[in-house]
Order: sequence, then C-alpha cells, then structure tokens
Amino acid sequence: MKDRQLYRDPVNGKLAGVCAGIANYFGLEIWLVRILVVSAALLGGSFLVVVAYVAFTLMLEKQPYEYQETIKTKQDHKIKNKAWQAGQTPESLLNNIDNELARVENGVRNIEAYVTSESFKVNREFSKL
Repeated sequence: MKDRQLYRDPVNGKLAGVCAGIANYFGLEIWLVRILVVSAALLGGSFLVVVAYVAFTLMLEKQPYEYQETIKTKQDHKIKNKAWQAGQTPESLLNNIDNELARVENGVRNIEAYVTSESFKVNREFSKL
C-alpha cells in the first residue's frame, strides 16, 4: 500500500468513483466497498455517509489511466476470477472440483472411521481420567 495513492476512479465508479477509488487503494473488490457504504447509510449514518462522499468527491483527484494499470498488477486478491478467463476449460475445471471433493470426502470418511472405532472410545476414556 506504500506505492498507492488515493484517487477517484470514475471509469469503474457508479457516481463519482469514490468507492472504486477506495477499493483500489485498499486492494478490495469494488462491490464490497459499495455494500459497506450502503450498509453504513442504512444503519443510521446516512447524513455522515453523504457528507463524506461529497467531501471525497471534491477533495480527491481523478485517477490517471497509467495508475489504473499499475494497480491491477499489484492487487493481491483473486476474488471473482473466472476459470474460463484464466484459460481453463470446463472439463478441466470440473475434474479439479471432482478431485477436490473426492479428497474432502476421503478425509471425512477417515474422521468418521476414527470416531466410530474402539481406539477412539479408549482414548476418550483415558482422557477423562
């Protein structure tokens, strides 16, 4: 965050780009910042939210185009990445999901086998002593 600056992002913004600029600055998704702002407004801080939004609109400069490209390379989050945009075919995506679910199912089966075993009952009785 030390190389980032706070700008308005009217290209990705809905009104003046304040939420998009804050999202870029903190490396968050824009929709998440919008939900937080709307929630704050609905939970009783509507006057404060409106005043802060207008103040940020007037105080912050518009984001330069070059800055937007450098921010995209520095963002750490991978939320909302679509598999097909990364070049993954639907078949390979389904195979990956199937393998992951099989791994989790084996883990659950191992836990269930241990919990229903005699060694679990003996260990539980020893721990009660």
